[in-house]
Amino acid sequence: MKKITINDLITWKRDGRKFASSTAYDASFAQLFEQQEMPVLLVGDSLGMVLQGQDNTLPVTIEDMAYHTRSVRLGSPNSLLMADMPFMSYATPEQAGQNAAKLMQSGANMVKLEGGKWLVDTVKFLTERAVPVCAHLGLTPQSVNIFGGYKIQGRDQEKADQMVSDAIAMQEAGAQIVLLECVPAELAKRITKAVDIPVIGIGAGSDTDGQILVMHDMFGISANYMPKFSKNFLAETGDIRKAVSLYISEVQDGTFPGSDHTIA
Repeated sequence: MKKITINDLITWKRDGRKFASSTAYDASFAQLFEQQEMPVLLVGDSLGMVLQGQDNTLPVTIEDMAYHTRSVRLGSPNSLLMADMPFMSYATPEQAGQNAAKLMQSGANMVKLEGGKWLVDTVKFLTERAVPVCAHLGLTPQSVNIFGGYKIQGRDQEKADQMVSDAIAMQEAGAQIVLLECVPAELAKRITKAVDIPVIGIGAGSDTDGQILVMHDMFGISANYMPKFSKNFLAETGDIRKAVSLYISEVQDGTFPGSDHTIA
């Protein structure tokens, strides 16, 4: 696989070419994903739940993230690699800069932050200092205690309008990707059309530019539960490599996510 850059994703959005992405946490799976030509990988703070067995992502540290980012980069030298900024690692722009540097020096091409307009100054601060940003909107797992659980976001008109406004504000601040989690499909479609940067969805319907799954969900081996919007591709193929290949092809041809995996 050739080296993937943000320019590739922008070109794919312009051309209407959908792309798949997945979380990854170690060198072995990262290598497997690259061999199947998965263009985008995310070292997610979801590792707190799927690797560490935590109830949520809050205990994950910047040291955890840097360690797994280094491992994934060694396994996949050519993917566009995003890394999550964990809970309270970007409370101020200065703190964000210090912690983002650790992830970039560990091999990330981009950091992902959870939040809307309140992050404008932070996104500007980072991008002015050569740190690309992915803005995570919708269900932001680090806000689990504010939301009162993992709940669908953007169902009412006011919150939907706010999310569109947040996406545009993030783009204007310099973010290069928007990730939407657990939002109604029509809202995701609206946001995808409203911004020029690529939009990646998870539980956000099929109209986003790209899709992402937690790798454990893709293989049906999650420790806690299988989200409704996910699909066990391993059950259909009986082989991990074939499962990854099927996921990539179904995203590209628009088969996944189908109606069974979409929030109305």
